[in-house]
Amino acid sequence: MSQKYLKATLLIFLLSLGLISFSTFRQITQPASFQSSELLVAAAASMQPALQEITPLYEKSGTNRQIKYNFGSSGALQQQIEQGAPIDIFISAASKQMDKLEQQNLLVTKTRKNLLTNILVLVSPTTSKLKITNFSQLLKPEIQRIAIGEPRSVPVGQYAVEVLKNLNILDRVKSKLVLGNNVRSVLAAVETGDAEAGIVYVSDAKNSNKVMVSAIADPKLHAPIIYPIAIINSTKALESAKQYIEFLETKPAQLVFEKYGFGIAKP
Repeated sequence: MSQKYLKATLLIFLLSLGLISFSTFRQITQPASFQSSELLVAAAASMQPALQEITPLYEKSGTNRQIKYNFGSSGALQQQIEQGAPIDIFISAASKQMDKLEQQNLLVTKTRKNLLTNILVLVSPTTSKLKITNFSQLLKPEIQRIAIGEPRSVPVGQYAVEVLKNLNILDRVKSKLVLGNNVRSVLAAVETGDAEAGIVYVSDAKNSNKVMVSAIADPKLHAPIIYPIAIINSTKALESAKQYIEFLETKPAQLVFEKYGFGIAKP
């Protein structure tokens, strides 16, 4: 692994933590040389396990580029792109964040498409004795902490709030809500027992042996869960970015997505 790659990885990590500014990032890095051999993909945190399994398949398919990921909440990633982060491709867990980038003309025209779908579920620790079977049981006094994503920036939190609101229980459980900065932190809160219940995607629940699905949200209670993908117009690797997106639509990649609980979006 090259020193430039390690340097870029460290700087992106510091950037994601807010320990350096974007102006500092641009001064230190050399975008042209960095992007000449790598693609930087900003992706919703819920996609991490699947994309990490897909990456070796892509890199063995004949590409001359390595894939570097920046996983996080879709809202935080959207803000990074708006502020000039050297990102080539964005995959959001909701249309809202992609819509905002498109409105600012930050996407390469006609590269946006819907990639995946997901299902919202209520989970509880596998060791739980509360026997939760539906969302309305979150009103029970013995359930004191409910983990959801921060609804202002985390799509899974936005969907969760929609469900709770449409069930007319949001105001009554609001004091119980524990907010996570991405879906992985929400899942971790339930896995560790820091919350008696949590609302996550089925793709996250399916790949944890520390939580169980207690209920599936009626899709009529929330906006459709769609994962759009698009190329950012500041990319210096347009053709490679297009090839990467095309690979994610191939059968080998789709089989991995389905293995992790995602649905394939219809064209």
